[in-house]
Amino acid sequence: MLVHLHVKNLALIEEAEVDFQEGLNILTGETGAGKSILIGSVNLALGQKMSRGIIREGAGNALVQLVFQVRPDTEEKLKEMGVYPEEGQVIISRRITETRSISKVNGETCTASSIRKIAELLLDIHGQHEHQSLLYPEKQMEILDDYGEIQIRDKKETVRKHYREYLAVKKELESYELDEEQRRREISFLEYEIQEIQEAQLRPGEDEELEIAYRKLSNSRQITEGLGMVYQLTGDNQESSTQQIGRALQKLSPISGFDEKLEGFYSALTDIDSLLNDFNREVSSYLSEFVFSEEEFVQIETRLDLLNHLKSKYGHSIREILVYKEEKEQELERLLHFQEQKEALEKRLETETEELSKACQELTKVRKTWAKELEKQIVQGLQDLNFLNVEFEIQFKEREQFSSQGKDSICFLISTNPGEPVRELSRVVSGGELSRIMLAIKTLMADKDDTETLIFDEIDTGISGRTAQKVAEKMAVIGNSRQVLCITHLPQIASQANAHYLIEKNVENMETSTRIRELSYHDSVEELARMLGGAKITDAVLQNAREMKDLAQQQKNTRVK
Repeated sequence: MLVHLHVKNLALIEEAEVDFQEGLNILTGETGAGKSILIGSVNLALGQKMSRGIIREGAGNALVQLVFQVRPDTEEKLKEMGVYPEEGQVIISRRITETRSISKVNGETCTASSIRKIAELLLDIHGQHEHQSLLYPEKQMEILDDYGEIQIRDKKETVRKHYREYLAVKKELESYELDEEQRRREISFLEYEIQEIQEAQLRPGEDEELEIAYRKLSNSRQITEGLGMVYQLTGDNQESSTQQIGRALQKLSPISGFDEKLEGFYSALTDIDSLLNDFNREVSSYLSEFVFSEEEFVQIETRLDLLNHLKSKYGHSIREILVYKEEKEQELERLLHFQEQKEALEKRLETETEELSKACQELTKVRKTWAKELEKQIVQGLQDLNFLNVEFEIQFKEREQFSSQGKDSICFLISTNPGEPVRELSRVVSGGELSRIMLAIKTLMADKDDTETLIFDEIDTGISGRTAQKVAEKMAVIGNSRQVLCITHLPQIASQANAHYLIEKNVENMETSTRIRELSYHDSVEELARMLGGAKITDAVLQNAREMKDLAQQQKNTRVK
């Protein structure tokens, strides 16, 4: 669960810290006090995109830090994701500057996408307008599939596997959509390209060898003149290096025995003389064997021109040209046996279509089974939220085309008044009713997954009276098994709090700031009275608030027993 929140220099919040409790945590405050900023800070820490203007005026950076205490089963799942809680705690932080933001998990820098995956295990946030997503068929399908858990997930994976295979065969078959004239033209062109490469009789590495030979022959005059001069300077003539070293050895020989260093000089010079003689022999041999052949030079030049021409058309190297040839041979083989291969692909597509259709039918069957169960559970949940005569159905339709999600299209239908037929949500319910439906679904899903913390941001929009009381009781029930953080403007919900926090805006020295503090029993009663009575709080309103809070506590105690 979320045990600690620290916010610094974010919008109206200069610095705020709060420790949350187990059960139902209620956050209240005047309109504009910054309640949504606080929940927004949680979203920011979990990777939500933000505006740079969110940093408090005059501050260089903003910081949001969340501390979670996780259960052992959640800890194991986090370890599989590479996150290792310390003493059961996970600390997620995000520091925001004018130019960038840095997110960390337990002190290690982490990407926003990774943090969002981690957050899915830790908490679920329901924003003020999220219930509108219930009107979209995609969201309705997501709810059903999540409710169906492993069975639907396994069937969906089978559908996705067959759908990938179906698309691959279909795409390959589309490449066979050619008329006969176009096919003949392509065959002719491929045969020309393949023949041109074949006639060249290419050998890997040949171009590199020829370029070396060409460079040697094209520079033959420079080579012979330069190497001849080298031989004269080092060879066996009167003024050469060899003669000079020989004379030096004659001088060193009689005196080398007089000192160890002189012996070393003599030995080193002897080695040099030997190396230079070997060098001279190799130079002489190279010069005697090196003969410029005009015919050979023309052949090499012609061959290189051909190779470079092929490279300009088919690849940057001989290896690439040969790979290109192999690909074109396969393509030619396909076109030469066009009809047989097309018929084979059509049979494969027929088989894949049957397999995919069968997998989709299996998925539909499982979905319909779970849909009946979900209908019952949602009706029960709605009755708990003061929909007294409600009917709820999940309608199935078959799509014309396959998709990775199967062929199902579903629609949530509802009737909230006796005698009225069920209709699509968008044609029946108000905003307040829609938020109650979402609350019923959230309650169901909370029991189906392992998310430890649920956050509701003004889910009570558009409701009042007895319905508000029912919603309040439902929130308290969820709080028995999950940690719940709820921003609300309804005293009925606030009275159910296990921990009550007030978000208030202060103006000091011409600066506005938002702070949050936990309320005592007495302070909570006064806040309930403000919510009940508005600007003027009388003794009667205070008494009413006290009775509301005490009655909520008695109801909670009864439920626990």
